[in-house]
Amino acid sequence: MTKRMITKKSPSALRLLFIAIFAITTWSVSSIADSPAPSRPNIVYFLADDLGWGDVGWHGSEIKTPNLDKLANAGARLEQFYVQPVCSPTRAAILTGRYPMRHGLQVGVVRPWAQYGLPLAERTLPVALHEAGYETAIVGKWHLGHFSPEYLPTRRGFDHQYGHYNGALDYFTHDRDGGFDWHRDDKVSRDQGYSTNLLAKEAVRLVETHDPARPLFLYIPFNAVHAPHQVLDKYKSPYAHLKEPRRTYAGMLAALDEAVGQVVEAIDRKGLRKDTLFLFSSDNGGPSPGTVTSNGPLRGAKATLYEGGVRVPAFATWEGHIKPGSEVNAPLHAVDLYPTIVKLAGGKVDGSLPLDGRDAWPAIAQGAPSPHDAILLNAAPRAGAIRVGDWKLIIRAGGAGAANDIEENDRRPAGKESVELFNLAEDPYEKKNLAADQLSKVAEIRRRYEAFAREAIPPKSAPKAAGFRSPRVWGEKD
Repeated sequence: MTKRMITKKSPSALRLLFIAIFAITTWSVSSIADSPAPSRPNIVYFLADDLGWGDVGWHGSEIKTPNLDKLANAGARLEQFYVQPVCSPTRAAILTGRYPMRHGLQVGVVRPWAQYGLPLAERTLPVALHEAGYETAIVGKWHLGHFSPEYLPTRRGFDHQYGHYNGALDYFTHDRDGGFDWHRDDKVSRDQGYSTNLLAKEAVRLVETHDPARPLFLYIPFNAVHAPHQVLDKYKSPYAHLKEPRRTYAGMLAALDEAVGQVVEAIDRKGLRKDTLFLFSSDNGGPSPGTVTSNGPLRGAKATLYEGGVRVPAFATWEGHIKPGSEVNAPLHAVDLYPTIVKLAGGKVDGSLPLDGRDAWPAIAQGAPSPHDAILLNAAPRAGAIRVGDWKLIIRAGGAGAANDIEENDRRPAGKESVELFNLAEDPYEKKNLAADQLSKVAEIRRRYEAFAREAIPPKSAPKAAGFRSPRVWGEKD
């Protein structure tokens, strides 16, 4: 009797049940799609040094980068990711979420003898993550000041430090200008070996000894593939067909790619792949394209404001949260990493200093538009650039040439100002200057640029003092 009663009444009841199930399922799927990613992933950020846009496998390079390719293809390739024209400014942008013109670091790099660094008032990314409960480590190049102990990495939020303070050190001796530059937890380390291999070994060690109960922020800013061009023969032997110095450069990139693979394998062995967000980028475009690096079809090179100087290969990969094989063409900037990472980590992005970065997670994971209506590419006394939508404006003071837009201590005589305007949607390789034909557009975008430029503080510089002698160990007093 019960069965017959249920059967008799079931059509209406089943219809209601199906409607309810469909509504709940639709709501759940929609909620999952629209909700932010789960918080507190491990974060591993690989930063290459002087890597050209065209030198990675997914951009068609003749140099093999299988580990980077595999990781990039497992996530989202960030095809319009911007950085600063040279090294130290990009690192400052990443670690603060603020444009380097706010730090006085918009011109040149922090030289070994500089008596300044990233201002101490800045709240760094590792500080924000440490406050959110993360273990924080830097394995690689610091390049943000070491003239005083309070500027060292372990005083700026990192629990662990391994590597070097300066750029352009010898890959084997770890010397820079006669001073030794290799450190562990900001004390001299005499570890011997090729620097890229040493950094990989230390990063793997940190992963293997990490307590999974606590999330990890592992920042790995390689000195590769920056000059001096040095590498073990085994890495460059497959590239005998290339001319020097590109042959050695190719070997250096092969060593970096191997290091990335070793760190990823350590993450996998630890069972942390699904809990780890991988990030990768270069710190600026490749120098000397054509003889050393390749920026592909992009115009310009390191130290210029053209796309080849400020647009770099980049990706974000997180299994289960970023669609494999996806491509993000929304313009993003290195300053966006700070708020994006801190928000994912459940930390606080608000501080006493306003951020220029925006949360890029919707663009990366959900295909949303760029969070910016304007991206400042630099604002220096003699040259600056801004991107507003598809339009890009480059302004150079009289006498400043395109060979180097951020030369330190530029004393060239004044001349006629240079203004260039490009529509990147129609002219991604910056071949046609539209400034003379689009005077109203130039004026409109220039107002946006000048609003930023008025907020810039004077750039710091570090001419080498007469009679300067390098210390035996950088970061220590003789």
